[in-house]
Amino acid sequence: MARIESDTIHGQPASLQEGETLLAEFRADRAAYWRGHLVLAVVLGTAAGLFLIWQGNPYPVAGPLGAALAIGARAAYLASEALTESWRLTDRRLLGPGGRAIPRAQIREARPFLGAVQITTTGGDRHLIKYQADPAATASRIRGGT
Repeated sequence: MARIESDTIHGQPASLQEGETLLAEFRADRAAYWRGHLVLAVVLGTAAGLFLIWQGNPYPVAGPLGAALAIGARAAYLASEALTESWRLTDRRLLGPGGRAIPRAQIREARPFLGAVQITTTGGDRHLIKYQADPAATASRIRGGT
């Protein structure tokens, strides 16, 4: 399996400031990653097969098979990068990959979005914490719940 090296353009994750306390860490979940890609393969494979049937193709099974192979190959190739993503919640900020740092006072909304959590800031910026095992619990924790 291919391995993607860490992104040198965006740099390392932001480090904790003096006196800052780490409250939680949200890592990408392997099962959620593969489940999301499986759903994508089924949906797109079905659409491809139906399209081939509609076109009168004598081998409509080629659509689902091709979709499953393409999405599976993509998932395997990107897994080493996607599964290393980690977000950290502190008493002051939400720290994301690539050096992203969002002050907690600027977080307007955190809501589950499919298998992820969408963070919206007061400035309108949006960030996605992908591949969460329990997106509702992650969103609740970021909003200040337990």
